[in-house]
Amino acid sequence: MLKVQELCTMKICLAQQNYHIGNFEYNTAKIIEAIEAAKKQGADLILFTEMCVCGYPARDFVEFNDFINKSYAAIDVIKQHADTIGVLVGGPARNTTHKGKSLFNAAFFLYEQEVKAEIHKTLLPTYDVFDEYRYFEPSYEWKVILFKGKKLAVTICEDIWNLGDNPLYRICPMDELIKQGPDLMLNLSASPFDYTHDEDRKAVIKSNVLKYKLPMFYCNAVGSQTEVVFDGASLIFDKQGNLCKALPMFGEAIETVVLNDDGSLDAPILEPASRVPDKELNPATLEPELNIAQVYDALILGIRDYFGKMGFSKAILGSSGGIDSAVTLALACDALGAENVRAILMPSPYSTEHSVDDAVQLSKNLGNPYDIIRIDEVFQAFTHTLNPIFKNLPFSLAEENIQSRSRGNLLMAIANKFGYILLNTSNKSELATGYGTLYGDMAGGLGVLGDCYKLQVYALAHYINRNKETIPQNIITKAPSAELRPNQKDSDSLPDYAVLDQVLYQYIERRMGPSEIKDMGFDQALVDRTLKMVNSNEYKRNQFCPIIRISPKAFGVGRRVPIVGKYLN
Repeated sequence: MLKVQELCTMKICLAQQNYHIGNFEYNTAKIIEAIEAAKKQGADLILFTEMCVCGYPARDFVEFNDFINKSYAAIDVIKQHADTIGVLVGGPARNTTHKGKSLFNAAFFLYEQEVKAEIHKTLLPTYDVFDEYRYFEPSYEWKVILFKGKKLAVTICEDIWNLGDNPLYRICPMDELIKQGPDLMLNLSASPFDYTHDEDRKAVIKSNVLKYKLPMFYCNAVGSQTEVVFDGASLIFDKQGNLCKALPMFGEAIETVVLNDDGSLDAPILEPASRVPDKELNPATLEPELNIAQVYDALILGIRDYFGKMGFSKAILGSSGGIDSAVTLALACDALGAENVRAILMPSPYSTEHSVDDAVQLSKNLGNPYDIIRIDEVFQAFTHTLNPIFKNLPFSLAEENIQSRSRGNLLMAIANKFGYILLNTSNKSELATGYGTLYGDMAGGLGVLGDCYKLQVYALAHYINRNKETIPQNIITKAPSAELRPNQKDSDSLPDYAVLDQVLYQYIERRMGPSEIKDMGFDQALVDRTLKMVNSNEYKRNQFCPIIRISPKAFGVGRRVPIVGKYLN
């Protein structure tokens, strides 16, 4: 009786792991470690994530033949461990038809120390941060995999997202695979995080389950790759659309679930099908506190992986006593350890005493090292040197930017001398409107808050202070200021953030035009002025450092607009 039961069930393991692009030895070791762990759990099959062998997104690395050779060599090593267990891993595969692109985005099915099957991704996203059709050819065929009496329908990431009344692609892989009578669906994913994505992802998977009436095992990548954060959150749904297993967000995990012969799962129902939300991808208006805990965790992972994968350990930043540098400092201390984050306070002739006091108190609360370096003499030396050219022209933006660039120079000098990486503290509202100084406060190796609007930065501050006052309350409540001239306030140059951020959100995230935004009730002159600021400052953003992506539309690789365009400029 026991043998019959064993034949009727299949133990399937999900391996949610954090890979390093191009680090084949590291990735291979992690994959093998998970395979051996799955064997000890008695698993029949283990499912990994999209492009796990080489890391995702590898981008132009896949154009190097040596890179592809190393990927194939890694699979040769991994398959030796796929003896008594089936293994599904992702990697690039050569297109031997000699038609179309030279590569496929593939899943390799390994068993009995052989490559038993190769599944090619059909739907190649070419939008936002994705550019897969640049490198890969879509699949030509769709076949289930026969394994231990089960028919496996294997898809790769985007392949399951082509549902709804207005699908993006003309072919749906599961529509082809379902004709062959599969018993379950398996999806290898590398689906990036944004603060709207978790619920939408659940809804898409549930929609597939309800359409095809099959259980779904969905394994998603975790970890940050430069600016793109992958949150994991791998999922298992039964054939009724009930969520039965959810792996953690922002962390590695391995889970094994038993699939019974009747398609049911030996796992408790976490969320009944009726309770899995079908949520709109983008809220109609900016909601600063929306999933703020997830945003916090994503930023921590983004900082930690950027430093860890680049071989860095110590960060430096300018601490002004303002909200942006305070939140950045708190995040960096959490991600890297307070002892590894150095704050430099650089008061100018126009800095207020309370700003210095607030910045000092913040570092005392966090326990990170800090230094105070006044820039008065540096500023005076610049103005004295420039006096023969500037003559007696009145104080202007030039003098303001000299102060900002003096700070940037000091920070980079200390970074170079002691091996720090400079963290940038600019927020999305500032970057959108050009409210920043190139080579000054826009300097840095990583933009921590560049995808967070000012209102979201305040929400992060409140979240950081949820248990105790880490960020001094005065930093949160005082009016924001660059303090580059007497009594300066951000509101002197920008609309109130409560209004500005909403207009920016409509234009950047929701791609609304000026007429549509005005029809929402926003002041016409304010809309025209704001959109002009956004488009005329693309040249600044084009020179900015990588930004940790937490929104559906971040500045950087996911938003490509001309620098010299005339539109709304």
